[in-house]
Amino acid sequence: MARLTGTRPVATRRWGSAAAFLLLLFSVQAAQKADFSGDSTAATINHSLTLLQRLQELLQNGNGSDSVLRVRSAASDEPKVFHTHQLLLSLQSEVFESLLHNQSVVTLYEPPETAALFEKFIRYLYCGGISILLHQAIPMHQLASKYRVWGLQRGVAEYMRTHLASESSQGHVVGWYHYAVRVGDAALQESCLQFLAWNLSAVLGSAEWGSVSVELLLLLLERSDLVLHSELELYTAVEGWLSRRQPEAPVAERVLRAIRYPMIAPSQLFRLQAQSAVLARHRGAVQDLLFQAFQFHAASPLHFAKYFDVNCSMFLPRNYLAPSWGSQWVITNPARDDRSTSFQTQLGPSSHDAGKRVTWNVLFSPRWLPVSLRPVYSDSVAGAIQPVRIEDGRPRLVITPATSSPDFAGVSFQKTVLVGVRQQGRVLVKHAYSFHQSSDEAADFLAHADLQKRTSEYLIDNSLHLHIIIKPVYHSLIKVKK
Repeated sequence: MARLTGTRPVATRRWGSAAAFLLLLFSVQAAQKADFSGDSTAATINHSLTLLQRLQELLQNGNGSDSVLRVRSAASDEPKVFHTHQLLLSLQSEVFESLLHNQSVVTLYEPPETAALFEKFIRYLYCGGISILLHQAIPMHQLASKYRVWGLQRGVAEYMRTHLASESSQGHVVGWYHYAVRVGDAALQESCLQFLAWNLSAVLGSAEWGSVSVELLLLLLERSDLVLHSELELYTAVEGWLSRRQPEAPVAERVLRAIRYPMIAPSQLFRLQAQSAVLARHRGAVQDLLFQAFQFHAASPLHFAKYFDVNCSMFLPRNYLAPSWGSQWVITNPARDDRSTSFQTQLGPSSHDAGKRVTWNVLFSPRWLPVSLRPVYSDSVAGAIQPVRIEDGRPRLVITPATSSPDFAGVSFQKTVLVGVRQQGRVLVKHAYSFHQSSDEAADFLAHADLQKRTSEYLIDNSLHLHIIIKPVYHSLIKVKK
């Protein structure tokens, strides 16, 4: 492979073989899009794969090269040298177009992680395709952003959004979230945050929990849609995070005050006060919340609501998976027939309601028809009924209490349905549907799921995996000044 000097090559060499290949590519694409005006003898001759192979060989062999990239990194004394073609690089990247405008040899300085992928990055510029692994996503996105290769940048971001569920030894979602914040990718940031919220129990027990930043931790703690076994599980994980990170007192106290102590049983609160070193260190900062939590458990919810504002996040349950909050329901062959089940939950999180139960009836219908699609008689033909196709229906889930009780006074129920899917070999929450007591069902429940296909991403071994959670929400009936 011949090396080029700093002398500018002549125009014929600069645009030689690269331009010829590109002209051939454009000719093939134009032929594919041509209007054949209905001629039955027309055919498309497509040699684009061969052309891409020739372009890749052009990079490998350096034939007709008119520019040289020298990539230096702190990880190596010797630069990586790439004999390239200005036309191809300039078509993909305005940065390379500028760099190579007045010089044929350019030295680039890259961190070790991006330098290791530079050959793969350059190959993408020639061939338009790339394969990456989880740990390569961030450095490849950095290269695409730095050199303004927008198509690759969007492709890597989409790869990250669709591979949040992939399993890795050290975890990756937390790191991707922090990276999305740094580069200002709001869509990736929100996707990571939602994934972490809906699958928090899996994250709490993983190595990446320790890498959660203060900002991310506080964002998670303020959410009511966290999916985890219990508030005690969350406190235990937060305690471990505080012990490892040792943040300054104001940060630690802000984190501890975001725990919803009324959602923890009094016996567990007593144990935490006696055994938690973190709680003992910052007792003064949360003493009022602990005292309020004990009052909440001791008094009747109606009486408590007279003196305290219960319409705040402290008294709102998260999506707890413990049996007292709901039930898992696995529906086999969900595209066939209507199904029903029932389960019981505790009336509310207050210990005053610990012995009170609510029975819930649940109906699942795979092909319920909205009123607008139900059969009606037609005026045009006497007695005729409009045809209705099975595929016009949509899944429906109805959740209703089996009985009514005076104990329901001052309590409303928010219903949440989690849909579990298998992604990359792991069972994770795909979607969460929430609706209030005033509605028996979620209007958009599985609206885009095709349960007729055994390969549907919403099915695990041809079964629909649901977890139904009932979240009791207290509200004040009588306003009394303190």
